[in-house]
Amino acid sequence: PPRSAAADTRARASLEDGTMVTVVNSKADVLKASQALAVNLNAAKGLQEVMKSNLGPRGTLKMLVGGAGQIKITKDGHVLLGEMQIQHPTASMIARAASAQDEMTGDGTTTSVMFVGELMKLAEVCLAEGLHPRLIAEGFDLAREEMLKFVDTFKVAVPNALNDRERLVCVARTSLRTKIAPSIADPMAECAVDAIRCIKKSDAPLDLNMIEVLHMKNKLVTDTRLIKGLVMDHGARHPDMPKRLQNCYILTCNVSLEYEKSEVNAGFFYSSADQRDKLVESERKFTDEKVRKIVALKKKVCTEENKKSFVVINQKGIDPPSLEMLAHEGIIALRRAKRRNMERLPLAVGGNAVNSVDDLDEDDLGHADLVYEQSLEDDKYTFIEGVKNPHSCTLLIQGSTDHAIAQMKDAIRDGLRAVQNTIEDEALIPGAGAFEVAAHVHLEQFKRTVKGKPRLGVELFGKAMLSVPKTLLDNSGMDVQEKLLTVIGERESKRTPVGISIATGDPIDPTVEGIYDNYIVKKQMLGLSPVLAQQLLLVDEVIRAGKSANAGG
Repeated sequence: PPRSAAADTRARASLEDGTMVTVVNSKADVLKASQALAVNLNAAKGLQEVMKSNLGPRGTLKMLVGGAGQIKITKDGHVLLGEMQIQHPTASMIARAASAQDEMTGDGTTTSVMFVGELMKLAEVCLAEGLHPRLIAEGFDLAREEMLKFVDTFKVAVPNALNDRERLVCVARTSLRTKIAPSIADPMAECAVDAIRCIKKSDAPLDLNMIEVLHMKNKLVTDTRLIKGLVMDHGARHPDMPKRLQNCYILTCNVSLEYEKSEVNAGFFYSSADQRDKLVESERKFTDEKVRKIVALKKKVCTEENKKSFVVINQKGIDPPSLEMLAHEGIIALRRAKRRNMERLPLAVGGNAVNSVDDLDEDDLGHADLVYEQSLEDDKYTFIEGVKNPHSCTLLIQGSTDHAIAQMKDAIRDGLRAVQNTIEDEALIPGAGAFEVAAHVHLEQFKRTVKGKPRLGVELFGKAMLSVPKTLLDNSGMDVQEKLLTVIGERESKRTPVGISIATGDPIDPTVEGIYDNYIVKKQMLGLSPVLAQQLLLVDEVIRAGKSANAGG
């Protein structure tokens, strides 16, 4: 076909100058195949190096310092990736995938970053020898499908997990020990399990929002405890109200007990003090009637004989005259309680949350053995304890510094998710690197059935699985090669789960030691990480910004 003169000129110009005609904006940064791969590989390896030392109970801590000098000390991968300022596009992509893993399952961030890094690092050698990335990607695909089948055969079924407290404590302990010191992790694991067992209803799915995680800057981290009841971060608003009541009825209400101005602006004229008093009384009458109804209910249910006392917790306001009336009757009244606490209160103490004071009945009231107030500097906390069969509870985190409290909060969140996952999956995976070692041995056999070049991809996948046990040994200060070969040999001869003892580096049976990982975490990791590694390997051009806003093209 005839070409236009302009096209001829362009072609000639490009040949004469020896330059290429490109269709990309001249301002764009273009990285061609080998460079693009090098960039992606370096990003994955760099992030892996940062995260590597955090893995496992013997991992080290990272200290993050904010712009204003705020300090955060953590070894939780999710927190670290969230707080770090990652500028490299590939690294932030890996970080996002790991954060997605955490949001879905609550754990496994460090593992998935390391796994992606290891896959990329091993692929680099094959790519340098001229193997096409697509063939490695095919091998990864085959290995991933095989692994997802293998994880189902390797798991330990835990039917009716909620009643197996011992097993749940083991799971929570395994998760928490990788985040905080063992001396604190062990009691915390029990608190997390008891909290979940407290809120679980037989017919409804687990709702972790029913566990209030409250912190008080007070005492030591080891004083953190589970309160089967509720702690609220405000106190009674009247100095004459009792600070401590036993054997209490609790009224949860959402009723305004304060004087409200009329919507229409109206002026009142009076000629004597009597008329003024009557006017004030009639203005207050509406609010006082409501308070009197509450007081009447209190007098009806709390008698001298039964020694009961009365507590009112209101979501709306209570004005000073109303507080005065309630204090006069020896009632503790809390105003402006948080909405989330209003939902948890009936679950914890029983009774109903009421929106009106008409037709109040004893059935609407909850019950608690003890309600008391504790003051810390300017803050007041109200404790509601000793409740019968609660479906809501409070984990009270105490600590002397902000960063200790923040570290505990992050750890507790992961511990609760680990227990929740176990109950929902009704299955566990033996921990301490046992799954990774077993997967490596399994893939070594599986690769014999794979024909052609993808076999190399399967082999790389199998080697990459060993990144977790290797790092566990490395972080424990052991001889990695020697101990790892011993563990692999043990697995090949025994065919039972074989993990790594971080104390000695010798092979152990994690099911005997009580070290378990979540099934869903491993499954999610095998689903996410290899796919991301494949995508990064198949990138052959990185083009930075063709269009810029000011140039208009």
